[in-house]
Amino acid sequence: MINQFRSLHPLNLLLLVAYLIFMRIAIFLNLPAELSFEILEPYTKLFINIPKDALSSEANVFFAAVITMVQALIFNRIVNNHGLLAKPSYLPALLFITGTSLFLQFLVLSPALICNFLIIIIIDKFLKLSKTGSAMSTMFDVGMIIAIGTLIYFPFILMLIMLWLSLLMYRAFSWREWVSGLIGFLTIFMFVAVFYYWNDNIDRFIDIWQPLTNKFPSNLQINYNDYLVLIPVGLIMIMAAIQLRENFFRSFISTRKAFQMLFFMFLVSIFSFYTKRGVTVAHFLLCVPPGAVLLSYYFSNAKKRWFYETLFAILVICIQYFLFV
Repeated sequence: MINQFRSLHPLNLLLLVAYLIFMRIAIFLNLPAELSFEILEPYTKLFINIPKDALSSEANVFFAAVITMVQALIFNRIVNNHGLLAKPSYLPALLFITGTSLFLQFLVLSPALICNFLIIIIIDKFLKLSKTGSAMSTMFDVGMIIAIGTLIYFPFILMLIMLWLSLLMYRAFSWREWVSGLIGFLTIFMFVAVFYYWNDNIDRFIDIWQPLTNKFPSNLQINYNDYLVLIPVGLIMIMAAIQLRENFFRSFISTRKAFQMLFFMFLVSIFSFYTKRGVTVAHFLLCVPPGAVLLSYYFSNAKKRWFYETLFAILVICIQYFLFV
């Protein structure tokens, strides 16, 4: 399968759809009677109030699959446009769909799933930083995107860290660029504060920031048996890191910086869970876009076909096994 997706053959689009359906068979066959439709934070419902039962279970899973497919294609195009892999292919889309199928909680609509659209846009904008004369407008836009993501899912606020990490990696110091992203973020929340004030709810606006006082680590409930599926994923990522290290100084400087930026984004996505109490496994959908690039890098550069095809088959079998048990 990997060898098939190493090209941009049009047939791969149909194969991607078939693969998406195959990876979601478990939830289609064991569809929950009810699925909560929670895709916004409580403080955002003052503007938009969507009932929890707005969608049936079938519609919830269907729209989650459609959104994942659209995200995978956009993500694939961005990775190819920036030349992060050996050659353009459908591997990023394939690994994105694989990553979003790891757990049952990934297969339904969630705030983190919606926020993946924003992460993909942010990745694209960060990868363009070295190609622009001034990054002020880009950082302002990213700051606004992060604010919108925070209205959807509060842990997204930690993406603010990526504003300055990306500037450190891509740009010479300019205080205007460092401040512009924060101004973009505050612009959105200034309008939110005004709306709360007009509705005599300014106290609730202050409560928005309460999660930032949480002690680390947060109360994430972990059943380690549920995470055994991450063993083959971790193995592939280790092999990708080794391969990336071997090719590091033979790669373009922009490619090196891109993978460094994606690595830090992966870490920020993981540790942002502490800002929200009662966070679920669905939170880690935020790790899929940066993680999928690293997985794609390994399969794009791997030489022994029998080995990488077997490794991918083991990964898919493990995912299906743990989805059904």
